[in-house]
Amino acid sequence: MTGTTLVAGVGNIFLGDDAFGVEVARSLARRTLAPDILVKDFGIRGFDLAYALLEPWDAVILVDALPRNDAPGTLYIVEPDLSQMGDPSTPGMEMNPHSMDPVRVLNLALTMGPITAPVFVVGCEPHDFGDELEGRMGLSAPVQAVVEEASNMVEGLVARIRADATTIQPPVLAAM
Repeated sequence: MTGTTLVAGVGNIFLGDDAFGVEVARSLARRTLAPDILVKDFGIRGFDLAYALLEPWDAVILVDALPRNDAPGTLYIVEPDLSQMGDPSTPGMEMNPHSMDPVRVLNLALTMGPITAPVFVVGCEPHDFGDELEGRMGLSAPVQAVVEEASNMVEGLVARIRADATTIQPPVLAAM
């Protein structure tokens, strides 16, 4: 899939704001995007996403709820440091095929092979994940209110990544 940007929505639709990435993927799927942008709802399929990360993408954007102790609905763009990941013995990186946050998915993928694309995370500060016993379907009001803004943010990030890629000039080789 060379020449393609992967936008991966991540989250559990049964756990309230954890479905943020899934809802942004749905929003983006309704838009007219360039044909080389693949938007996919990975939901809770962390292993599928880990394998997808090993493909030769030009860029990967993960979209997920991202608690960072800010106001609910706050949006972030994070570029994780992949050089610090990939150690299967890292504490807290136990495998759970039905619930993997982006850090665990990236760590898992890096134990299986190299991720060659730059990776970004578009995250949203969640309000809650529903109650402890039952969860909740649907996003909280502050998170639902920023789904379209996050979709715009993803499109802007793709444009910025592409602009940066076109400004990098190959080295000039001396004539022999």
